[in-house]
Amino acid sequence: MTDSELIEMFGKMEVALDQIEHCREFAEIIPEVRSNLVFAREGAKTREDVLAIDGRITVVSGMPHAAGKPRFGASSHMARLIIEYRKNDPSVRAGIDFANTPDLTRWLERYCTKNGWAFSVIDRRNEPEGIKETEGASMPWKVKEAMRAAGGKPPKIFYETGAVGKEPVSILVGRDPLEIVGQICTIAKLYHDRS
Repeated sequence: MTDSELIEMFGKMEVALDQIEHCREFAEIIPEVRSNLVFAREGAKTREDVLAIDGRITVVSGMPHAAGKPRFGASSHMARLIIEYRKNDPSVRAGIDFANTPDLTRWLERYCTKNGWAFSVIDRRNEPEGIKETEGASMPWKVKEAMRAAGGKPPKIFYETGAVGKEPVSILVGRDPLEIVGQICTIAKLYHDRS
């Protein structure tokens, strides 16, 4: 990786992280497992090619707060998801996970329709047994299922229903962390103000 790519990636992550830490409403949609913001380098193949927040994003004094600094290899789940997603849409290099509730899901579906974004749902109960039992095997199935549920298109937002030992979460994907954070903060503010 070139110095200029490293500088660009870390620079965008630091700016995005600063923005999200100032977005009070995002704290309301951080799941129990916490959120992670990831940014894959071009040609990413393993989690070591994906920049993520070490320790994830949590809530401190009612505000989103990064537990650690951006670091390559700091994410497993979200890193593997972005790498798998890029096989279908190479323009996607970043993603964030956030809470999922029935009310938020209904609101997100309407929001995506209004913005012309593909949206889909993955029902973890439909995950084949052989995949469930093999560590790391579910990611290709999840991405394929998210696309199938979105009519064959890579969805901008999708969510996973819960399963035994798995919290339901929503995922937002995009080109880079600045795009992602701008979009998730807008979503968090609009969802907060909906009433």
